Amino acid sequence: MLLLQYEKCSTCKKAVAWLKDNHIAYDDRPIREQNPTKEELADWHRRSGLPLKRFFNTSGNLYKELQLKEKLPSMSEEEQLALLATDGMLVKRPLAVGEDFVLVGFKEAEWEEKLGR
Repeated sequence: MLLLQYEKCSTCKKAVAWLKDNHIAYDDRPIREQNPTKEELADWHRRSGLPLKRFFNTSGNLYKELQLKEKLPSMSEEEQLALLATDGMLVKRPLAVGEDFVLVGFKEAEWEEKLGR
């Protein structure tokens, strides 16, 4: 499993603690330094079955600075994916990607359902 996270993010820290407590191995990828590509994001979005808006870090400063709440509704999916790929701080985290799942954000019950042992 690949885990994209930001080390200073409190939600990411909770997810990492949960993974360690449950002895679940993962490959760590710092989202700020190694931003997902447009192709990766498109694939993960498709596989997740979630609306693309869920991939945006709507509580982040950059999201607010760029006034994306107002702009996203008029943007195409292609434009939104290209924008997400420009900066890891726009992407909702943590992002857990496995062979048969994509988890966006950390909701313990959801992670337990997908990853529980």
